[in-house]
Amino acid sequence: MCLGIPGQITEIIDADNLIAKVDVGGVKREVNIACIVDDTHTVADCVGDWVLVHVGFAMSRLDEEEAARTLALLAELGDMQAELDMMRQMESGTESAV
Repeated sequence: MCLGIPGQITEIIDADNLIAKVDVGGVKREVNIACIVDDTHTVADCVGDWVLVHVGFAMSRLDEEEAARTLALLAELGDMQAELDMMRQMESGTESAV
């Protein structure tokens, strides 16, 4: 399964090659913004945008509320995965002592 993760564009690194720096959960990554630039939304307009990042590309723009909901859901899924992993460890008798 492939997931896109919300991030916020913080700066344009290379306008000619459509490369921007995006903050994804506190980690800053360079991504290609070609999919979100058009005649009505220029490269310069992208700074501050929330985008859905997948395999190094900003695939689409999204509003801040949608980004926040998605990030919360991903955090919840991570918590659920940790809980499932702990249950599997307990079931197999490999839990570690705290």
